[in-house]
Amino acid sequence: MQNARDRLLLAAAELLERGGTVSTRAVCERAGVQAPTLYHHFGSKQGLIDAVANHGFTQYTAVESSGDPLGDLREGWDRHVRFGLEHPSFYGLLYGRAEPGRPCAVTAPAHAALRERLTGAAVQGMLKVPAADAAEQVLAANVGITLTLISQPEPDFGLSERVREAALAGVLHTPSADAPATRASAALTLRALVGDDPGDLTPGERALLDELLDRLAR
Repeated sequence: MQNARDRLLLAAAELLERGGTVSTRAVCERAGVQAPTLYHHFGSKQGLIDAVANHGFTQYTAVESSGDPLGDLREGWDRHVRFGLEHPSFYGLLYGRAEPGRPCAVTAPAHAALRERLTGAAVQGMLKVPAADAAEQVLAANVGITLTLISQPEPDFGLSERVREAALAGVLHTPSADAPATRASAALTLRALVGDDPGDLTPGERALLDELLDRLAR
């Protein structure tokens, strides 16, 4: 027997998936509870919707590192696209209602996971730009292609792959023995390594080093 909280989550998820009206009344009727029960568990209707979306979003943010940053980034991209296509109403709720100056708290773990993967690439000398900048570039392309594919009668996965490779090529390079590291890539690698193990650096020294490495990287 599901408890009231689970019934509310399920009711809201079903309404979202079907593109129905996600009103407090509709959710409560479907869950068989009164409005005060919804407010007790989630604070508001938006709190309930955020909880539903956050639960679904964890399906593609939990990508463990394989030791291959490029492979992990490709897998993360493809999982992002699949999530959007499998849950278009959730995805539209998260990325289709952007508000000026207000990042979405629900998607923050996905953004953090992407920055972490790119920092892993920096450690291996593969990053062309700072991890935060790279994450913004890749995410913008990933969201854009996902929304495009959702709107297509037959999603063009080849288009997604081409956009993915172009986006990754814009922020990554593949190091080789015949191509020595540039000053920028060396600075990005050192910053990633110091981030993992700052040693005996004081906070002030760490801040100064970060500033200098940022300047070298740019």
